[in-house]
Amino acid sequence: MAASGRSREQRWSLAGKTALVTGGSKGIGRAIVEELAGFGVRVHTCARGDADLQECLRQWGADGRLARVTGSVCDVSVRADRERLVAAAREELGGRLDILVNNAGQTMYRPAAEITAEDFARLMATNVESCFHLAQLAHPLLVAAASAGGDASSVVNVSSINGIISYPVMSMYATSKAAMNQVTRSLAVEWAKDNVRVNAVAPGCVVGTDIASTSHLNLDPEVLRMMWEAEMARVPLGRMGEPEDVASLVTFLCMPAASYITGQVICTDGGRTITA
Repeated sequence: MAASGRSREQRWSLAGKTALVTGGSKGIGRAIVEELAGFGVRVHTCARGDADLQECLRQWGADGRLARVTGSVCDVSVRADRERLVAAAREELGGRLDILVNNAGQTMYRPAAEITAEDFARLMATNVESCFHLAQLAHPLLVAAASAGGDASSVVNVSSINGIISYPVMSMYATSKAAMNQVTRSLAVEWAKDNVRVNAVAPGCVVGTDIASTSHLNLDPEVLRMMWEAEMARVPLGRMGEPEDVASLVTFLCMPAASYITGQVICTDGGRTITA
């Protein structure tokens, strides 16, 4: 339905919607879960570690706005786990799914000449295969929700500016995110007829994300600090991003106000890509 047929309140509302957000226990994913839930969305999320997930659920349960968030353990690089995740979300959300956010991912800092077949397989399974397969699994639910409610359903993939500009020792990670960007565009074209919009957000450097652990790189804190400072010097807005900066855009893209936006990869990078 076109946004022009709705009141301002309706265009900017997500009340009554449901969402599956992967990787929701930390950083950007957690901010997305909390932003969507704050707008009245019933959210199911996942994490690889049960302890992290249970602690988040405990904290959310103590907050009236977030108390309806549910979660399950899932390693998105594993096909059977992804199938169980969508089945769990279907059950927890009453058989309805309006929004899929593919956020879970892995970083890799490694010279191209040193990347092994195992590195390649693990990163592509986590960042690309999971994105495509979860969209496939969610598609029937997204189509049904769009048909029942009138609003388009929404898929938002959390990519990276690494899929657009180049950095040293990040060739494999950049390849995976560039692939995610093209998956976004291709599904947007194919699923428009189903009233399912597909977009991606591409964050730059964001504070509060656990880069070192997800990259499996043992970075000296001083080296990491110098990397951040060098990168910040190239950001026109003069600061690093915060998880909420990304979560706000993801949430907007799920709203009726964004009903004419699909197939886009939108950078949330403080202008970093225009200085590349």
